[in-house]
Amino acid sequence: MDQAVLTVLIILGVTVVLMVFEILRIDMVALICMLALGWTGILTPQETLSGFSSNAVIAILAIMILGQGIAKTGLMDRYSQFILKNVGTERSRVITVLSLSAGLLSAFVQNIGSAALFLPGTIHLSRRAKIAVSALIMPLGFACILGGTLSMVGSSSLIVVNDLLRNAEMEPYGLFSVTPVGFLLLLSGVALFFFFGKWILPERPYQGKLTSDQENLVKFLNLPDKIWHYKIPADSSLIGLTTEQSGVWDKYNLHILGLSRGDDLSYAPWRETHFQAGHELALLGDKEPVQRFAANYGLVLQEGVKRLESLKDPEKAGFAEIVIPPRSELVGQTIRQYALRKRDVVEPVILFSKGERVSGDFSDHLILPGDIFIVHGLWENISALKNSANFVVATPFKYEGKELSKAWIAASCFLIAIALAMTGSPLALSFFTGAVVMILVRVLTIQEAYRAIDWKVIFLLAGLIPLGSAMQKSGAAAYLADKMMLLVQGGHPIILIISIAVLSTLLSLVISNVGTVVVLTPLIMNMAVIGGLDPRPLALMAALCATNSFILPTHQVNAMLMSAGGYRNVDYLKAGSLMTLIFLVVVVTVFYFFYL
Repeated sequence: MDQAVLTVLIILGVTVVLMVFEILRIDMVALICMLALGWTGILTPQETLSGFSSNAVIAILAIMILGQGIAKTGLMDRYSQFILKNVGTERSRVITVLSLSAGLLSAFVQNIGSAALFLPGTIHLSRRAKIAVSALIMPLGFACILGGTLSMVGSSSLIVVNDLLRNAEMEPYGLFSVTPVGFLLLLSGVALFFFFGKWILPERPYQGKLTSDQENLVKFLNLPDKIWHYKIPADSSLIGLTTEQSGVWDKYNLHILGLSRGDDLSYAPWRETHFQAGHELALLGDKEPVQRFAANYGLVLQEGVKRLESLKDPEKAGFAEIVIPPRSELVGQTIRQYALRKRDVVEPVILFSKGERVSGDFSDHLILPGDIFIVHGLWENISALKNSANFVVATPFKYEGKELSKAWIAASCFLIAIALAMTGSPLALSFFTGAVVMILVRVLTIQEAYRAIDWKVIFLLAGLIPLGSAMQKSGAAAYLADKMMLLVQGGHPIILIISIAVLSTLLSLVISNVGTVVVLTPLIMNMAVIGGLDPRPLALMAALCATNSFILPTHQVNAMLMSAGGYRNVDYLKAGSLMTLIFLVVVVTVFYFFYL
């Protein structure tokens, strides 16, 4: 083993260990790996930084912008609500239509985006149809992951493998080259839950009466729905105190929805807001603690405060569920650190974390991916949360912004990108053109486009792509291929195919699907040459199997939905094991008979 091979294998080993044990953020691990390849002389400076200009990175960046444009216009909200409105309440039918719709969307929208778009309607439907939300969310997540295999832009691993093939001077795959096997995988996932969902999905029966969305939410979560108006007189002991110092959250379990004084009006006042004489308060809470709070501070009951009456109007304000996605800025912070009231002007009422309900003062609770907040505020402010990458709003409401008028313009930009790709144009160029057109026609501002980009994913890709080049250039891939072929050499080609599929599946459970593709593709190409097989389809198969991540909630889609569905690891183990086995059988069979 020469020095270059040993160096690359050491860098590879350290990278995998850091990712598996989550010692550092995966994007930081990727960047460290990239720099290590450069400073050790394995790659030239240009090769080291080549990931930032790769087709895969540009394509994914463009798809993020296009997806944000679609989400901003509300087009997918209306689409999902239309689908869900017409499926009825029969459980198997609901799962089938929901899964197929989300899966088909995932062919062109990153699966995490597809899941985020369908999650609000799914939660609403579970209550309307009296179906446990846990019986719907896992099939939704699996369908979004499987739908990513319907096209070469639906999954990051498929985008990356095309880039790696191009770098190896091999012909990349067309947009729909993977569609036949992807469609079979999606149908298999739908069939799994259609026939066996009753036995493999956890279920907590829904108790409630079918009412309006707000009444349903209030009754289901036992939320306070009475808003009281009080005035602070000149002799009140509340004067000079801040919202937090008053103990309104921890001592009384109340919430101040609005504060009015003269021409000054603020909703969901910040914790550092000081009370003044003449302030009029809109208090949310039960009668007894409200009266106790008022008595202790000498407040005067008001019949109604005109400037705060909008908080009682269901057309203007109400409750909403907001889910915290994995890439949210809130993850790892507290409400106090993020300043939710100050920044987003909504009042957090209840928190659901790890399946547990937290009320009162949860200002210092560490926020996790999948946590759910119940907030109250103006629909205008809650609507702004829908356009933020920090939240997924899971409650339908009637407020519609001016962006709705651009829904079909956004859809046209997306269709332009797809049409260009179907003509044989490079995927990165096609989708980036669509993204730029979307900005030019003002569906998105350039600032909104920048915010739509998940830079963690971009740096992960840009940092890991050079590792594939280093394995090929140094001979490390050929070295590992020789060693692995000793285990399968002389056997039937199906043994090699199964080995690659299983290896890619297992590796994707401990590192990202992108990392799996980058590590395995050079290795597989060399194994294919030794085994006398075409390396292109084997590399494609490995990229497909890198999305076969169902046994544990390690995939970003499952990680986001885990808390919303109230799932545990054992729930994914039960359903995911069957899905993983079905996935392997379908992929290996189709590739053996039709792709190789």
